[in-house]
Amino acid sequence: MSGTHHGALVCLSILIAITASFTALDLATRVRVSLGSVRYAWLATAALAMGGGIWAMHFVGMLAFHIAGLEVHYDFRLTLASLVVAVCVTGIGFAAVSRNGSGLTTLLPGGLFMGLGIGAMHYLGMGAMTMHAHLSYHSGWVLLSLLIAVGASTVSLWLSARASGLVVRLVAATAMGFAISGMHYTAMQGAVFEPVAGTLPVPDARSLDLFALALAVAASTFLILFLALVAAMYDRRLAIMSERETRALRQSEERFRSLYSRTPLPLYQLDCSGRLRYVSESWLELLGCDRADAIGRPLSHFMTDASARQATHEDWPRLLEAGLIQDAEYQMVTAQGKLIDVLASGRVERDHSDFLVLGGLNNVTERRLAEQALRQAQKLEAIGKLTGGVAHDFNNLLAVVVGNLELLHKRVGDDARARSLIDNALQGATRGVTLTQRMLAFARKQELRPVPVSLADLLRGMNELLQRSVGPTINIEMSLPSDLPPAFVDANQLELVLINLLVNARDAMPEGGNVRVSASLITQDANPIGAVAHEFICLTVRDTGTGMDADQLARATEPFFTTKGIGKGTGLGLSMAQGLAEQSGGRLVLLSEPGQGTTVELWLPVASAQQTAASEPTVTEVSEHPLGPPAPLGILVVDDDPLVLANTGAMLEDLGHSVQLASSAITALALIRAGRAPDLVITDEAMPSMSGSRLAAILENERPSLAVLLVSGYAEFDGGLPDNLPRLAKPFTQSELSVAVNNTVRSKSNSLPTQ
Repeated sequence: MSGTHHGALVCLSILIAITASFTALDLATRVRVSLGSVRYAWLATAALAMGGGIWAMHFVGMLAFHIAGLEVHYDFRLTLASLVVAVCVTGIGFAAVSRNGSGLTTLLPGGLFMGLGIGAMHYLGMGAMTMHAHLSYHSGWVLLSLLIAVGASTVSLWLSARASGLVVRLVAATAMGFAISGMHYTAMQGAVFEPVAGTLPVPDARSLDLFALALAVAASTFLILFLALVAAMYDRRLAIMSERETRALRQSEERFRSLYSRTPLPLYQLDCSGRLRYVSESWLELLGCDRADAIGRPLSHFMTDASARQATHEDWPRLLEAGLIQDAEYQMVTAQGKLIDVLASGRVERDHSDFLVLGGLNNVTERRLAEQALRQAQKLEAIGKLTGGVAHDFNNLLAVVVGNLELLHKRVGDDARARSLIDNALQGATRGVTLTQRMLAFARKQELRPVPVSLADLLRGMNELLQRSVGPTINIEMSLPSDLPPAFVDANQLELVLINLLVNARDAMPEGGNVRVSASLITQDANPIGAVAHEFICLTVRDTGTGMDADQLARATEPFFTTKGIGKGTGLGLSMAQGLAEQSGGRLVLLSEPGQGTTVELWLPVASAQQTAASEPTVTEVSEHPLGPPAPLGILVVDDDPLVLANTGAMLEDLGHSVQLASSAITALALIRAGRAPDLVITDEAMPSMSGSRLAAILENERPSLAVLLVSGYAEFDGGLPDNLPRLAKPFTQSELSVAVNNTVRSKSNSLPTQ
C-alpha cells in the first residue's frame, strides 16, 4: 500500500532543516568564542536548535505523508521521546567536538553516534504512528538512510568547528538541510504499509487537521530558531563591542606601559608586601641592574642597612596609614656598589580586594654633594675671615713686640746676656711673623708684591737652601726649561711655598726618596677659574711618598689640617700655597693616591710684556735717588691701636724724625686742615669711621704734594687709589720702616712737577 506526500509540507520540512542547520552553525560560532557556563549555555542552545529542527523537519515530513482512506494518529510519549533523542545525540556530538576538537578521532565516532541517534529518532517517530496498517521496511533503504544520517552528522560536526563566514554557513546549511531531508525521505521510501483486515475507522470530524498541525509545528520551530539567531546576533554584537573595548584597553595599557617604562623618571610599583612589581628603564639605569634582578625583590633590598630599617619600620607603616609619603630620604646602593642619595615618594592605590603602591625616586646625589661643597666653602670662608682677622690683630701685636725689642736692643749696651735674651725674643717674634703670613695667605689677605719671576733662576738660586731643608736622604731632581716665560708672582711668598711643599714631601718619605720639581707652559682657551690670563706656568712638585686617600685629599687644603703627627706641622702649608695661587690669578691642583705619592701643581699666570717692562728700573730713576737718608722729617702717624701707634712713633723718633700721633683718620685730617701739615703721613689701613686708603685719597685731592705711606697686613684696599701708592706690610722692622719712609718721600718728590 503506497501513499503520497503533500508538496507544500515537503518544501516546508526542507526549509525547516536548512534553517535549523544554519542556526546550529551560527550558534556553534558562539560556542567557540565563549568560556565557562556561557559556553555550555550556547552549546545547549545549538543542540536544541539542531536536534529540535531535525525533529520538526521529521514531524512535518511525517505529516506530509498521506495514505488514502487511512487515518494516522501519533503516540504522544513516543513522539516526545523522539524529540529528546534528537536533541541529546546532537548535543553530545557538539560537546565532543567543542571539547576535543575536529580531528578524525572525534569526528568519526561522533558522526556515527549522532547519525545513528538521528536514525533512531526517525524510526522512533515512525513507531509513534497508530493506524490500521502493518508497517515494515526494506533493509536496503534503511541502510541507505542511516548512511545519509551518519554522513550528514559528520559533516555538520566538522562544520560546527570551522564554518565562520556568513556565506559559508549559508551554503553549508543548505547542503545539510537537503541531506537531512534526504535521509528522512529515503527512510520513508523504504517504509511498507499493509492494511489490517477490517473496517477502517471513519475520521472524526473533531480530529485535528494534519496540515494545520504541520504549520503550527513549523511556525513554532521557526520562532524558536529565529529567537536563537537573534540571541546569537545580540551576543555577537556584544562580543564585538567587548572585543573593541578590550583591544582599546589593551592598547591603552600598552601605551601606558611604554610611557611608564620609557619615562625619564625612576618610577616603580610595589605590591602589598613591598616587593617590586614593575620599574621604569630610568629606575634600572639609576640602580644599574637588570629587570629580572629587580622584579620581585623588596625595595629595601637596594638600600643601605640604615635606610632599609627606616623604610621598613617607619615609612612603610606610615604610608599604609596615610596613603601617601613624600620625599623620604634614603641612601641606596647600585649594582656596582656606589652609594646614591634619593628622595622617595609613593601613593597607595586601592581596589575592592587589594592595593599597590605607585612611587618614584629623585636622585639628589649631585645636590647633596653640591650642598656639602657649599657648606665646606662657607666653613672655609668663615675660617678664612676668622683667620685673617686674628692674623691682622696678631700682626699688630708682633709689630709692637718687634719694634720695642729692636729699640731695647740698641739700649742694652754691652750686656751680652741681655742681648742674647732679646735676640731669642726677636727670633720667636720672627716665627710668629711667618705664621701670620701663612694665615693671611690662606685667608688671601696678605699683601702681595707680584713681579715677573724667572722660575728657572729662582729655583736654581734656591737649590742649596731646598736641599738643606729636606736633608740628605731626599734627592731633588729639577727639570726647568730655559725658555720658559717669567711668571707674575710674589717671589718671596713663592719661595716660602716651595720650601713648605718640599718639607711636606720630605715628611711623606720618612725613609728617603725622590722629589721632582718641574715647570711647563700651559695655554688654555677658556680659563676654568675666571682669571684674565690664559697662559700659565705649571710648577709641579712630585714625591714618591705615602700619598693620601680620597678623604685626606679632599681636606688637604683646609687650614690646620695635617696628616703629620701632633706637633709636627701647622696644617697651613697647602692652604698658604692655595691662597698664593688663587690670589695671584692661578690655582692649586692636588693629585694623590695611597702608596703612589703626591703631585702638587701650582698654576701661576705668565707675566705680560707690560708687566715685564714696568719692573725694569731706568737709569734716570737710579741716578736721581741718592743713597743717603733724607733730612729729618715731620711725620704724622695714624693708627687706631694705641700700642702700634706708640711703637711706630718711637721707632721714627729713634730715626731722628719729628712725630705727631693721631688715633683716627678723622683726627689726622682735622690736624692737617688746621695747618699742621707734615712732610709724610703714615697711616694704618683698617680703622673705624675712615680707612687709611680713603684718607690717602682725600689727601691726594686736597694736598697733592703730601706723601702718604699706607701700612697694613691686608691685601685688600678701597678702590680709587693709584697703583704707585707706597705700602708697608705689617709687622715691620725699624730698618724696613726707614727704607719705606725714604722711598716714599723721594718717590713723591720725583713725581712733583719742577718749578
